[in-house]
Amino acid sequence: MSTATAASTDPAELPARSPFVSWLAVISVMLGIFSIVTTEILPIGLLTSIGSSFTVSDGMAGLMMTMPGFLAAVSAPLVTVATGRIDRRLMLGAFILLLALANFLAAAASSYWLVLVSRVLVGITIGGFWSIGAGLAGRLVPPESVGRATAVIFSAVPLGSVLGVPMGTFIGDVAGWRTAFLVMGVLTVTVFVLLVLVVPPLPAEEPTRLRVLTGMLRSTSTRFALVITFLVVLAHFGAYTYVTPFLERVTLAGAGLITVFLLVYGAAGIAGNFLGGCVVARRPRATFAAAAAMIAGATLLLPVLGGSRLGAVVLLILWGVAYGAVPVCSQTWFAKACPDSPEASSVLFTASFQATISMGALAGGVVVDRSSPSMVMALAGAAAVLAVVAIGVHHAHRLTWPAPAHRP
Repeated sequence: MSTATAASTDPAELPARSPFVSWLAVISVMLGIFSIVTTEILPIGLLTSIGSSFTVSDGMAGLMMTMPGFLAAVSAPLVTVATGRIDRRLMLGAFILLLALANFLAAAASSYWLVLVSRVLVGITIGGFWSIGAGLAGRLVPPESVGRATAVIFSAVPLGSVLGVPMGTFIGDVAGWRTAFLVMGVLTVTVFVLLVLVVPPLPAEEPTRLRVLTGMLRSTSTRFALVITFLVVLAHFGAYTYVTPFLERVTLAGAGLITVFLLVYGAAGIAGNFLGGCVVARRPRATFAAAAAMIAGATLLLPVLGGSRLGAVVLLILWGVAYGAVPVCSQTWFAKACPDSPEASSVLFTASFQATISMGALAGGVVVDRSSPSMVMALAGAAAVLAVVAIGVHHAHRLTWPAPAHRP
């Protein structure tokens, strides 16, 4: 992702700390989000091996992706509102410890339901940490550095996407899927120590209230952002959650080659994130439409060309570039729809994005169990095409970009 709108802070309100320590605090928040993103998508590369360990189907194993999203969607507004008066540093530390517990529980799980319990904890962490951490740059560095600090924090998203799935697949292939979760648990504890050491006390400012969130929903631009985010993220995660079974059954790729394919996909995602961030502010509709169209093309063509390793990797690169731009497009729309309340826009973005991740993974699981990974790709492509059509209709009606939400 690129920068989100962040609340600026009066320099006098910033604690007297060296620039080095201030930037370490920014990096610690970035590493927290990196740990969260990596943990969330880790099961994608381990789906088949985890499912076989507990003799559950690929669709049932996909619940590991479904549950965190639903919990994050619910916890983002509830936790942010309920803890609005608590020191934000304390909340960040609590959520990171919860994430470490989730990873250790998954590593030691003796049954599949314990794995799902660990994913519930992941979901709560996503909703709470993300909603708080996304807007903290203005409280950690001087105003002139807020833009760069926010960019550093959100660089965790493409980095987590690049490393999470391939790393999990590689470690799972070498040492077993439990070791992958164990490694993430150790990393998360390390991030907690860094947070405690370098993040200053962050007393609560004006808390986000539910009426601000409901007020945003009265904005035409906010509602449209919800619709497009739903269609594009549904298409992506409905298909990408089951990309490993597709590569195994259709492309006939082994574990090592799948790791390489997913690493290439992730690298393309970083490029897409950068490209999207460069153009989305000037051409928001065109950028979102282009990303959706590329996802549609990649997923619709994979059942046709994905039997070839060359065809599969080319389409995964196209897909990666496209999806890399999606979060920044969605986030930018939400942020501009409510410029006076960056935490509220971050909460709504997080809730909608995570809820749709769950719906996509769940829908894809139903289809893959009753049909095939190729059918999942085709249906995902259809959803992405609908997103392109919706953006075209929005442009044809010449609706204001974006109409800020009126605060009640």
